[in-house]
Amino acid sequence: MTETELPVALVTGSAGFIGMHVCERLIADGYRVVGLDSLNDYYSVALKQARHDRLARHNAFSAEIGKIEDPGRLMRLFEENRPSLVVHLAAQAGVRYSIEQPRSYLEANLQGGFELLEAARAHPPAHMLFASTSSVYGANTEMPYRETAKADTQMSFYAATKKAGEAMAHSYAHLYDLPITMFRFFTVYGPWGRPDMALFKFTRAILEDTPIDIYNHGDMKRDFTYIDDLVEGIRHLADAIPARPGPEGPREGDSLSAVAPFRVVNIGNGAPVPLMEFVEAIEAALGRTAIKRFLDMQPGDVPATWADTRLIGELTGYAPSTPVAFGVARFVEWYRDYHGV
Repeated sequence: MTETELPVALVTGSAGFIGMHVCERLIADGYRVVGLDSLNDYYSVALKQARHDRLARHNAFSAEIGKIEDPGRLMRLFEENRPSLVVHLAAQAGVRYSIEQPRSYLEANLQGGFELLEAARAHPPAHMLFASTSSVYGANTEMPYRETAKADTQMSFYAATKKAGEAMAHSYAHLYDLPITMFRFFTVYGPWGRPDMALFKFTRAILEDTPIDIYNHGDMKRDFTYIDDLVEGIRHLADAIPARPGPEGPREGDSLSAVAPFRVVNIGNGAPVPLMEFVEAIEAALGRTAIKRFLDMQPGDVPATWADTRLIGELTGYAPSTPVAFGVARFVEWYRDYHGV
């Protein structure tokens, strides 16, 4: 089978941390992958370009450079390629940056989401997976977070735009019969990760013998999810296409909409890890002790996250399980190699 005969997957945010890994997996599974990314300067453009260069080694990958919010760009890509699978990862990320530059979140996350939904309406894929985030659970204190829990108290504008994206996607799923799965991921980490994430920052600082900032004086927990586990979860969900429910409605405990082929699914490790234990894992992998600077909680942040992973298990039989010590060691190995440290 030639590249032109392969099923097509469109991945937005293909030069991103998660996007690169998803593209590699889909190529390995026999897709021709079209990747769209703006290569913006929110963090190192060189790192993003290195990810795209890695993907470009595959004949089944092609890249489009540009913003998802540019009118007509996604419409053209859908029309030219007719993807059967869409994985929408492109977004302006980061809780803290959304306090400083909220307009970029409006443009990429809301306007970009609208352009995607319009293109899917005109050229419907068999399934569209749309990235959300655990941050939508906001001020909820009942844990673990269940997909069916109320999530109306977002703590950052980033989270608010992602929750709005869920609502927009649901309306299109209902009105135009578009099968859409929203996946809420939890603190993803691993090789090729983002420089604005704690693991990258901490590793760099410890190697440079500079202090690491530990917020809420270390009294924080995160449901750290290794990148391979997230990709595996996404790949399994791609085959679990939601259907519009019948008169009996969704089954108990499912997040399937009562009126649309739409579902929300957590992808997390299902086991929150104390922040200080995470730091200790980095120290162990590096063979160095961190200089720690304890600070108060940052605006927009939450003290803990914890995914209820029963639904993804019931839908796909898959359960993420990579231990933090293993995942951190893999990241440190990649970091030393990539930066020549």
